[in-house]
Amino acid sequence: MTRLRFKTTSLILCLICICAWPSHATEPSPKDLSATVLYRPSQLTAKHVAVVFNQQDAKSIEIGQYYVEARNIPKANLIGIELPSDTQNTISPEQFEQLKQSIESKLNPDIQVIVMVWSAPFAVGCNSITSAMTLGYDAKQCENTCGVGKKSAYFNSPSLQPYRDLGMRLSMLIPTDSVASAKALIDRGVLSSFSVNEGTAYFLKTKDDARSKPRERFFPKDLSTVQSRKLYLRTLNSEFIMHRRDVMFYFTGQTSVEHLNTLNFLPGAVGDHLTSFGGDIKPDNPSRITQWTEAGATGSYGTVSEPCNYWQKFSNPQVLLSHYLAGETLVEAYWKSVAWPAQGLFIGEPLAAPYQKIILNPELISSPKTD
Repeated sequence: MTRLRFKTTSLILCLICICAWPSHATEPSPKDLSATVLYRPSQLTAKHVAVVFNQQDAKSIEIGQYYVEARNIPKANLIGIELPSDTQNTISPEQFEQLKQSIESKLNPDIQVIVMVWSAPFAVGCNSITSAMTLGYDAKQCENTCGVGKKSAYFNSPSLQPYRDLGMRLSMLIPTDSVASAKALIDRGVLSSFSVNEGTAYFLKTKDDARSKPRERFFPKDLSTVQSRKLYLRTLNSEFIMHRRDVMFYFTGQTSVEHLNTLNFLPGAVGDHLTSFGGDIKPDNPSRITQWTEAGATGSYGTVSEPCNYWQKFSNPQVLLSHYLAGETLVEAYWKSVAWPAQGLFIGEPLAAPYQKIILNPELISSPKTD
């Protein structure tokens, strides 16, 4: 396929001047967008990560230890807890509170990110376990899962120190159904830091209006490129893509996504589909978001309970790209992209940062003030 050249300044979706956006969950507007690529790399390092594993699960133990070694995370940050052998996919708020207290009692003040290494539990009532761990259990959301969610103070936030600035420790899950798949996921995250590959962000408008329409307003309206990031942006009227070798971002609305196994995801790649139960990661769920990471993506996101199709309950592609391409980590960019995250499960390798060390034309760089 021949590559076309486009003007960066013509982008409808380009990189957003983050400080121009409010930190609360208002709808982003094209008039807020800027053609300037903001460069403000993450301040998170291995010392800021706690890895929590299940002492009763051999897979969890092996993967947790592998992750600590792969990322040179201090061994003091490896935390073992006891989850009963009969732990279900969903646990009660009371059970979770005990789990949360046990984990937090073992954290040192440097911890900004909590990585949970298991596949179950992935939900606390109607909440995801990642949102409950980071924000606390939201009982009100469970009174009506299709109701309006609670705004996240971290949505599109300029903060590079979430715990210091907002009292939030970001959390992410590394599923353990397959040891080989989990290790490959970790390896891709580590590999993402070494070089920037020429890639494409695919935004699909499908015929499934209920699932596709909510996010289409955040897709670029024209074929464009972010030259400094070697990234092409393509919005397609299609039900799926297949046999693409350059997938860096893939956003779509479908109950399930076909032909993922024909794609080549680049290290650090992100993909998700707007559907009701993608965060239900049981192996027999055809909508589960683990299909993305099994196919080669480094991160994904989906809801664990019926959210109805509010765009605020799913990742906002504009916000996700702006922070990820600015040099922030996967966990920061993904968490900042969801306005109402109570029901949403974040999975992946949190420290993946494919654009963190990119060398830019100084004229395109806007660096934040340091303390």
